Amino acid sequence: MDPIQVVDFVAQVGNTITAISHLDFASSLRAENSITPAPVGEIIQDATLVTDATDFTLWSLFARADWVVKSVMIGLIGASIWSWAIMFDKWWRLGSVRRKADSFETTFWSGRSLDDLYQDLGSRPNHPMSALFAAAMREWKRSSEAGPNHFAGVKERVDRVMSVTLNKEMVALETNLLFLATVGSIAPFVGLFGTVWGIMNSFQSIAISRDTNLAVVAPGIAEALFATALGLLAAIPAVIAYNKFSSEIGRFGSRLEGFADEFSAIVSRQVDERR
Repeated sequence: MDPIQVVDFVAQVGNTITAISHLDFASSLRAENSITPAPVGEIIQDATLVTDATDFTLWSLFARADWVVKSVMIGLIGASIWSWAIMFDKWWRLGSVRRKADSFETTFWSGRSLDDLYQDLGSRPNHPMSALFAAAMREWKRSSEAGPNHFAGVKERVDRVMSVTLNKEMVALETNLLFLATVGSIAPFVGLFGTVWGIMNSFQSIAISRDTNLAVVAPGIAEALFATALGLLAAIPAVIAYNKFSSEIGRFGSRLEGFADEFSAIVSRQVDERR
């Protein structure tokens, strides 16, 4: 055998002996400490069993949550229910107001006597436009009955009365819109607070159990994320409804202002005819 081959053979034998000695040392160390590594398949199977044993239904997530997270969830659910109640009320009220305003304008511009229309409405108008008309006619009749001395400034008084009535009706239409705006702006942050609190509890569970297995923290993280989902569930419809109803009320307010200007012009012509 060539001397170079002999040297290579000796080096290979030495490397083999070193590897065997290291393996024997690791085996003896595990034996002394009674450590028996579990197969990877068993670890995955155990984690799967723990996860499957945990119920992840919505009610279970709520029931297992911390009292702070539960309070957040209850508050968000209540805000969402009240927001939907406001949405349905606004949808029905605005639709009714528009239909009644259309009918009133048709009657108003049909050429019918304003005195007859005022008597038909009575003292209790049932929608903003008729309330505006009734307030203006009431002031007109009072000025007419008071005599020529009080009739001089009737147009200014009628305009002022219609302006006050218009503001009152707009405030009534805008009732509870502030609640929708509030829910839309703060609900995600309230849900985020519940999420942060739930994740803190999950990290505490890791510290107490000294186990970094995902099955240990998965329920707590799911509960925390459920709070965020409730926050978004309350906020998104509230923001959409607030924008929609604000736009519709603004358009209806412009319609009332236009009617007030037209009625003011009629009053101005009547005043000029009496001079």
